[in-house]
Amino acid sequence: MTSEKLNLPAKGIMFILIGTAAISVNDLLVKMLSDGYPLHQTIWVRSFVGLLFTLLFLKFEGGFAALRTSTPGIHALRGALIVFANMTFYAAVAVMPLGQATALFFVAPLFITLLSIPILGEKVGILRLAAVLVGLIGVVIVQQPWSGESSVPLFVLFLPVIAAFLYAFTQVLTRKLGVSSPASALAFYIQSTFLVVSTLFFLVAGDGRYAEGIDNDSVTFLLRAWRWPDTGDIPVFIGLGLCSGAIGYCLSAAYRSANAATIAPFEYIGLPLAIFWGWMIFGEWPDVAMWIGCTLIIAAGLFVFLREQIKNRPLPGRRKLWGRR
Repeated sequence: MTSEKLNLPAKGIMFILIGTAAISVNDLLVKMLSDGYPLHQTIWVRSFVGLLFTLLFLKFEGGFAALRTSTPGIHALRGALIVFANMTFYAAVAVMPLGQATALFFVAPLFITLLSIPILGEKVGILRLAAVLVGLIGVVIVQQPWSGESSVPLFVLFLPVIAAFLYAFTQVLTRKLGVSSPASALAFYIQSTFLVVSTLFFLVAGDGRYAEGIDNDSVTFLLRAWRWPDTGDIPVFIGLGLCSGAIGYCLSAAYRSANAATIAPFEYIGLPLAIFWGWMIFGEWPDVAMWIGCTLIIAAGLFVFLREQIKNRPLPGRRKLWGRR
């Protein structure tokens, strides 16, 4: 297995678009199940089904031999980060409009751009850093912490941002690991970590004892008791598993195929998708402030992407025109 860094931007963009679409459907299905099932049960089922599909991918990318790694600690850290990123985000989704939670989470690509500097050694100029700042302002506008009318507790508004940072760290590590591990192996470690953590949750809190007397919907979603799925919910759980398999593979493939700063902005396609699902299924429609914030976030992401394209395509006279990035 070569240690040369991959640079296949078209392939990476294709995978991130597929993976992001799968994430939007996954988030919708989790929100649909959040009223009746605990989060750790939902994650256990989707990870179990997703792992079966991951094993199929693994068979075509070197088999179990591909799971050998010289960096088990980074794999373990990556798995733990994505698990806690999911837990914090879905705890927010249980009580927040899907579009708002997703908009707040989309500080993640901005974090990826920042983290790619110290961890990957990627060069990010002043203009792209300014774009990140604009995106962060957009996140604050979407969050509207000054508003006293929101029924969502203030601490819940920060959960998607915490999830975004953990997720960003995960994807930067994916890029670091991707030079020596196939996408299916990276996905295998993630799915396995989900299964282990959700199983531990079941053993400790699966009877719902810690949810008694708690009136916070986010915490209740994390700690309520496991129960056998209703017949009508079984297809939803299977759909979650299919999405999980697609997400694990596609995101790993995307971030191992191209620079993080190239791939990250394309995750913004998840924002209009989340708004669409929230409107279609839950009757949630963004207010003016959220539209303004979303515009700033998307504009910042697109600017970062365009700067990355300019950086990777030298033109005559470029040094004079773009000397100060």
